[in-house]
Amino acid sequence: MISPKALLGRVVPATILVVFTLSLLIVLNHIFKRPTVVGSDSTSQTATATDQPKTKAMLIAQPVRIKIPKIGLDASVEPVGLTTTGDVGVPIGRINAGWYDRGPRPGEVGDAVVDGHFGWWADGTPTVFVNLNKLSKGDRIYVKDAKGVTTVFAVRELKTYSPTQDDRNVFVSRDVKAHLNLITCVGAWDKVKKSYPDRLVVFTDKLTS
Repeated sequence: MISPKALLGRVVPATILVVFTLSLLIVLNHIFKRPTVVGSDSTSQTATATDQPKTKAMLIAQPVRIKIPKIGLDASVEPVGLTTTGDVGVPIGRINAGWYDRGPRPGEVGDAVVDGHFGWWADGTPTVFVNLNKLSKGDRIYVKDAKGVTTVFAVRELKTYSPTQDDRNVFVSRDVKAHLNLITCVGAWDKVKKSYPDRLVVFTDKLTS
C-alpha cells in the first residue's frame, strides 16, 4: 500500500528561499511506470503509460510557455525530472514553471503536472505561482508548445492538501481526457523547517475547439 504522506511529498528547505519538491518516487513507480487497473471482473492487470492509443493529442510538442491572464502570469516552462532523492524537480530560479517530463505533455490524454515556486524571493520579488490561489473555476490557462501550438485549459477546482492526505488523483485519472494540474506550496511559513506545510493544486481540463 502506498503511503499518503509519500504521495503528497515534502518541502526541501533552502536558505530563506521558497523551494518545494514533491516526494513521489513511490507513487511514480506505481502509477506512471506500471499502474494497476482493476477490471469489471474484479481482477487486476498491469498497464504502462505507453499502452495509450497514439492519437493526435499524443503528438503535442514539449511545453515552453504558460500564460494565465487572470493573475498576469506569463512564464517560460522548463522540463524537470526526478532528483537523486526521488523527488520531482523544481524549476531553476523563481520565474519559470517546471513541467514534469515523465508524465503527459499538456494537452495529451492524462494528467500533465506543472510545478512552481510560491512566495517571495530573498530580495522581495514574487515567484511564478505566488498568486495561483487567486484562480477560480472557469479561468483560462494557455500552454504553448515548441511547435507554436497553444492548448487552452479551464480551471475546474482548487484543492489544498495537507501532508497526510491521499493525493494520487493529482497524477493520474481514468477518464481518458487531457488535464493540466498546477502545484505549488501554501500555508503559513514554518520558520523552523523553513518550508510551507501544505500544497495547493489547481485542477484544469483541456478545452476542445
